[in-house]
Amino acid sequence: MAIKTIEDIDVKGKRVLVRVDFNVPVDDSRITDDSRIVAALPTIRYLSEKGAKVLLCSHLGRPKGKRNQEFSLAPVAVDLSAKLGAPVTFIDDCIGAPVEQAVAAMMDGQVALLENVRFYAEEEKNDPEFARKLAANADVYVNDAFGTAHRAHASTEGVTQFLSPSVCGYLIAKELKFLGEQTENPERPFVVILGGAKVSDKINVIDALLDKADTILIGGAMAYTFKLAQGGKVGNSLSEPDKVEIAKSALAKAEAKGVKFLLPTDTLVCNGLDFGAKLLGETRVVDGDIEDGWEGVDIGPKTTEQYCAEIAGAKTVLWNGPMGIFEIVESAKGTFAVAEAVAKSDCVSIIGGGDSVKAINRSGYSDAVTFMSTGGGASLEFLEGKELPGVVALDRK
Repeated sequence: MAIKTIEDIDVKGKRVLVRVDFNVPVDDSRITDDSRIVAALPTIRYLSEKGAKVLLCSHLGRPKGKRNQEFSLAPVAVDLSAKLGAPVTFIDDCIGAPVEQAVAAMMDGQVALLENVRFYAEEEKNDPEFARKLAANADVYVNDAFGTAHRAHASTEGVTQFLSPSVCGYLIAKELKFLGEQTENPERPFVVILGGAKVSDKINVIDALLDKADTILIGGAMAYTFKLAQGGKVGNSLSEPDKVEIAKSALAKAEAKGVKFLLPTDTLVCNGLDFGAKLLGETRVVDGDIEDGWEGVDIGPKTTEQYCAEIAGAKTVLWNGPMGIFEIVESAKGTFAVAEAVAKSDCVSIIGGGDSVKAINRSGYSDAVTFMSTGGGASLEFLEGKELPGVVALDRK
């Protein structure tokens, strides 16, 4: 859908409320992963350079509708200022007189960051009165927080009732392009790599992508549910026996559509796993069935080689979900090999948010992929074909 962007409107001298996704990990006032802040910079810079008074709003963590300094955005303002190379005013509230006074004092091109919108329970309830108060200090609305676009909250959907124009920033525009256009009309062969723990989390995505993909490669714990569906044994591996029928129907649909649907042929298994201590017990590689007392923790070397060969021949790759427990060194080989193959393949490579982004960052190949989505749940819902409230609410071209 053709959504208006910041380039379609005039912002000079306007007060622009920008919903960003600054829900970043903060440890003792230190930001430990700044990728979401970095992702918002192009939109903030553009608006500032065009002479807008830039008023940023975001949530951070789950303060449950109460003011809680642990979830204050104050440290983010400091980090953002350093990255922009310009002052960022931190406003200790998101509605009311403190905001009104601070915005009145702003000059064109200046940037300010409001306090956590989730300090008010009305934010997640999408309360119209709260949305009106949030909108009261702005003339224009920009949504650039794809990670929360699947939620109809006051700052993502409610404010659009009170502000016009309402458009998207560069980040959402890129998300719509890569997760939307590039997967709707991919250059072929189109290879989809799906991992992660649960078939139930991804079944709607699998269903939607079976209509588009040439090849689907399955890894992670969801592979064990598919193995059960084929009559195999998975030992103590994480699986969803109650989702076997769903897995069977996906396999049948793949066959009917002529989609190559590959499951691991060999698996790295262990007889003990302590995720907290990042330790595995004894490990070995098995072909086929997994014995009781052992659990799968990564795709095996044969599967890795087969998957990497498929990726090497692709023209478009969409990857969502790791191949194993990549947080532990011994069970990270499959995921990191796939990351390397995606990075080195001559293809448009789209990393679909969540753990896949963590995995590719950790593998050291994040600079070599075409696009990394900032949305976890939002990416999945968008790939399923669901409408995202925070996107649908924006102005069409």
